[in-house]
Amino acid sequence: MTRINIQPQQAPAASQPLLAQIQQAFGATPNMFKAVANSPAALQSLWAAFGALGQGTLGAPLGEQIAVAIANRNRCEYCLAAHTALGRKAGVSPSDMAAAQQGQSSDPKTAAALAFALKVVEQRAQVDDADVQRLRENGFGDEQIVEIIAHVALNLFTNYVNVALDIPVDFAKVALK
Repeated sequence: MTRINIQPQQAPAASQPLLAQIQQAFGATPNMFKAVANSPAALQSLWAAFGALGQGTLGAPLGEQIAVAIANRNRCEYCLAAHTALGRKAGVSPSDMAAAQQGQSSDPKTAAALAFALKVVEQRAQVDDADVQRLRENGFGDEQIVEIIAHVALNLFTNYVNVALDIPVDFAKVALK
């Protein structure tokens, strides 16, 4: 049972315009956004981050693969379900999404990004020159390296909201691995 209000009509007035945008974008308002809407500042930050990273150079498929890897590592069933669905919508195959969930990919570039993102999570960003060099060797430049870290930060925030506040999953469930 959720530990916080997820009734959008009870969210502060300042959150209502963003909730309307989210409703329009998704065709529904996912429970996570309803929870975050309790803070207009947090909702604005979250929605802006999704929008900005959606326009980034990594592309939706890799962004969603990073998201499922982090969700699985953090045991966030909500984000795992949501980003699996979004990954499929972005054209990632079910087998590639399942592999990404475990931080794996048959594509060396994707595998390098997933390994780096998970190391950032697991080691609390204590990466070394060799970790960054592996990204460069797989075709990532400075812009993409920073974007990978931005995806990690965004996904940590959403994982923590969903796990800490026990937000009910409103996407097709996906088993943690």
